Amino acid sequence: MKSPVHRCRDVEHGRGQEGGSVVVSGTSYLQEEQRIPISKDIITSSSALAVWFIRDACGIACSVVTWMLVLYAEFVVLFVMLLPSKNLMYSIVNGALFNSLAFLALASHFRAMCTDPGAVPKGNATKEYIESLQLKPGQVVYKCPKCCSIKPDRAHHCSVCKRCIRKMDHHCPWVNNCVGENNQKYFVLFTMYIALISLHSLVMVVLHFLYCFEDDWTKCSSFSPPATVILLILLCFEGLLFLIFTSVMFGTQVHSICTDETGIEHLKGETGKWGKVPCWEATQAAFGGPFSLSWCSPFTGPSCRQRAPDLLAAVPRGEVIEEDVIEISLS
Repeated sequence: MKSPVHRCRDVEHGRGQEGGSVVVSGTSYLQEEQRIPISKDIITSSSALAVWFIRDACGIACSVVTWMLVLYAEFVVLFVMLLPSKNLMYSIVNGALFNSLAFLALASHFRAMCTDPGAVPKGNATKEYIESLQLKPGQVVYKCPKCCSIKPDRAHHCSVCKRCIRKMDHHCPWVNNCVGENNQKYFVLFTMYIALISLHSLVMVVLHFLYCFEDDWTKCSSFSPPATVILLILLCFEGLLFLIFTSVMFGTQVHSICTDETGIEHLKGETGKWGKVPCWEATQAAFGGPFSLSWCSPFTGPSCRQRAPDLLAAVPRGEVIEEDVIEISLS
């Protein structure tokens, strides 16, 4: 009589399957609906305590462009519209508001870029590691053939990060990182604050144009009238473009959180393969607990749950499993 076994399957390509069942050495085992995936709390990130940064040329360039565009908007708002204004209270209020939103937007961008999105340890697809999980009979072990990792449920491989990411929504070049379980809050805040400063700058551009038309153009700006018009038109175009883009991204992310379904899961049609949580519960998990002002802060973590000490233990070393489908006996 065979001892309980756990099967290691290539989930990316579905190799070793016939008619919805896992086939090992010619024998059909668990049906699709009987499989019990591994919890995300069992397989954790090995880079949780390390500095996270993706060395992707396109992503780095897009991130630099993002900061330059925000700084350009800052320059036009301050030196073209607010400082030359004769209304001191108008300049103070709008300057404080715009700079606060811009600071929060850049801080959110930095946290989204430099936070581990939920990467699964590389090369942990070993017999020793699977045995250390002490899984119950009937549970299924998923192996990624690209990064040789045993990944939990709802994890997907990112070709740019070259890692499997827990609850990966998509890879965003504008933050040079994946949007996943650990940094989705920061990405949502980034899109929200960019949309707000874009809307704010558009309103100020319209008011400044009206003011300059009524008054002498030479008195409403420190620059020449042609330079002022060009700078304002460029800011107007930038603000309108990013208002539309970030508003759509913000709405998409909020919908993803409320439905407890990532963008990749929706595209792959994986709905219903896990137990979805209610909208408010999913929102609290993404933003870090009960509703408070910390939800709007990029300086607080996305989750109030603490990692157990044993989850940060070193992964047992061993030879990486090369087969797509194998049997591992666990006494």
